[in-house]
Amino acid sequence: MTSLNEYSVLFVTVTGILALLVASPALSRLLVPPRTEFFTELWILDSNRRAEDYPFNITRNHNYTVFLGIGNRLGHCSYYLVKVKFRNQTQSAPDSFNRTSSSLPALYNITAFVADEEVWETPLTFSFDYNETPSKVEFYSLTLNNVVLDMKNYTVAWSSEKNGFLGDLFFELWLWNAATDSFQYHERFVRLRFNMTSS
Repeated sequence: MTSLNEYSVLFVTVTGILALLVASPALSRLLVPPRTEFFTELWILDSNRRAEDYPFNITRNHNYTVFLGIGNRLGHCSYYLVKVKFRNQTQSAPDSFNRTSSSLPALYNITAFVADEEVWETPLTFSFDYNETPSKVEFYSLTLNNVVLDMKNYTVAWSSEKNGFLGDLFFELWLWNAATDSFQYHERFVRLRFNMTSS
């Protein structure tokens, strides 16, 4: 009789352990609180993957490297478009208050699929070719990851207030919207501010 009781205790114990193992994925969803914040991170890091030593004084035809990154926290795999743009101090910039993108055309587009809770990062090596006069810088091209981009209509005027030829290379984040079958501005951008110096 004792052996029958021992077997039934063993049977109940093994059955209980197996039931917990089978139910554990469902239980983990109940026991882990649901995510309440959904967002995307966008960043630029310097050539050492730090947020401190960004290029500022730019020399003509000299290569500089930074890292562009996207962190997906939206709860699903997302398709992103990064529009690379350049502006002088009088041209349209993205507006964080009104949540609008810049009206300037993109010089270059970068696309990436990023899984939920994953990070995508890519190096960007760039150089500018331009002509500097006492009053302005006239651009010829921007070379980005060995792709030469036409900048013949871009200029930067001398700023006596800032004592330099200042311009911004900036990166707008756009997100694919399946409902509209198009990319929409995702209200995120990062920028690099430059002073164009003599070659």
